[in-house]
Amino acid sequence: MVRVLPDVAALDKTFDYAVPVGWDDDVRVGTLVRVSLHGRRVGGWVVVDGVTPPAGVRLQPLAKVTGWGPPEALVDLARWAAWRWAGPVRALLRSASPPGAVRGLPPPPPPGSTSDDGGDDPLVVEALSRRRAVVRLPPAADPYPFVLAAARRGDALVLTPSVEASADLAGRLRADRVAVALTPRDWARAAAGGSVVVGARAAAWSPLPTLGAVVVVDAHDEGYREERSPTWNAWEVAAERARRAGVPCVLLSPCPTLEQLAWGDLLAPSRAAERAGWPVVEVVDQRKADPRSGLYSDRVVALVRGGGRVACILNRKGRAQLLACAACGEVLRCEHCDGGMAQHDDGDGLRCRRCTRSRAAVCQACGAARLRKLRPGVTRVREELEALAGRPVAEVTGGSDHLPDAGVLIGTEALLHRLGTADAVVFLDFDQELLAARFRAAEQALALLARAARLVGGRDAGGRMVVQTRLAGHEVLRAAVHADAGRLAGPERARRAELRLPPVTALAVVSGDATGFVAALGPDVEVLGPSGGRWLVRAPDHATLSGALAAVARTGVRVRVEVDPTRV
Repeated sequence: MVRVLPDVAALDKTFDYAVPVGWDDDVRVGTLVRVSLHGRRVGGWVVVDGVTPPAGVRLQPLAKVTGWGPPEALVDLARWAAWRWAGPVRALLRSASPPGAVRGLPPPPPPGSTSDDGGDDPLVVEALSRRRAVVRLPPAADPYPFVLAAARRGDALVLTPSVEASADLAGRLRADRVAVALTPRDWARAAAGGSVVVGARAAAWSPLPTLGAVVVVDAHDEGYREERSPTWNAWEVAAERARRAGVPCVLLSPCPTLEQLAWGDLLAPSRAAERAGWPVVEVVDQRKADPRSGLYSDRVVALVRGGGRVACILNRKGRAQLLACAACGEVLRCEHCDGGMAQHDDGDGLRCRRCTRSRAAVCQACGAARLRKLRPGVTRVREELEALAGRPVAEVTGGSDHLPDAGVLIGTEALLHRLGTADAVVFLDFDQELLAARFRAAEQALALLARAARLVGGRDAGGRMVVQTRLAGHEVLRAAVHADAGRLAGPERARRAELRLPPVTALAVVSGDATGFVAALGPDVEVLGPSGGRWLVRAPDHATLSGALAAVARTGVRVRVEVDPTRV
């Protein structure tokens, strides 16, 4: 007898079925099957075998064996992830299953080296000698040596933030050992063993039988996080796989998050190598600029008129409010959390968009009460830039279908992901990123700078990054100018500790018909809200948070739980 978890929405309970005679060799934990459930034939996964049938229960037989499914180790990992991120196991098993029926596995490829057998860098050797390593690799550095070293250890798992990045790395390894996209054929090759899986977020669930090493490229990237419930994170799933297998897990990032720094041992190249991997960063202090110049400092005008490909970033499509002092030009910030201040809806006083504290509408630097609103939009900026540059300027946003062939481009963050290279990247108004109403705003701002730095290359490439700001002394900008992300980590860690935010605590956002749900969470967690139909749940650690969320039943109510929110 086996226990099956049906693949049915809103159903996360198992049922017992009999195995027909002669099927014993075909049915194991993880096998994909079809079963009869309430008069319907549905797919499912075998999650337990060798079960003793309850007395007096008449079992139905399995209707069909569909094919290979996730191995038993991944079934157990899915149970852990469902607990960790407070979601259904069914959704995780679906991520771990092949996209089509796999009837059998091919023979593993013959053992052999990869396409390049060059010697390992000492930093690579040091990273793979540890079980948990966080390597602060500068933006222009090549992650391939780490991928190559992991591939030499046998079955290796390499995660990248995008499919394009996966294809680039996979193309440099031996084709007969690499599975890029998890098509049924690639899934079967990975399950057979002797392969290197290179892929994006879903590849964290690839069925490698004898894991040898894990490498996560650009581990800070938010693309590793699943937006649907459960909101699992691929680097954490991969790290847990490595821990269970007792193999090294290496996270590569130019700007590791505080959670990653708390998880593993920080390694970095020499200061000279790290500085060489970042471009020259020019910070234009807008407090000293002529008010009539608006967003277009003399440096920006010179760049757009000087030829070459220039990418200008203004990370908003519509209008966004930002307040500055009309007397001294200082951006208005919260004294408690350093977030940006906005006017109350009634116009009386200021309110922090990050921690919601209020204060009088005066400048914290000079005490003046006369304020200016800074509210430019991308479309208007394109028109003005085109007049200044004297050449065509194209607009690119997340909704753009293609990348225009223009010397000057203006767009949102999407432009950084679509553009391959640039001679210069200009952030026209970086204060919006530094003062965003999110507790991870500083980390996300540095990640934007790191992404832009990759487009223009290291110092030897001659590219430039220009950042216009009224916060020239901000830790994020000091970190980029000095090519040292550690200059942000220290102050940010202290700020998070004071505000009791991750990684000091664990957070979840609960929304939907959740009044009864949050009321039943118990005394071990703190519930804040509701605000805008959402509750914030805080606990001392993830074990306490996950345990409290798992202890409350959700039967009959529509509740969404988002563990580790990134946009709070």
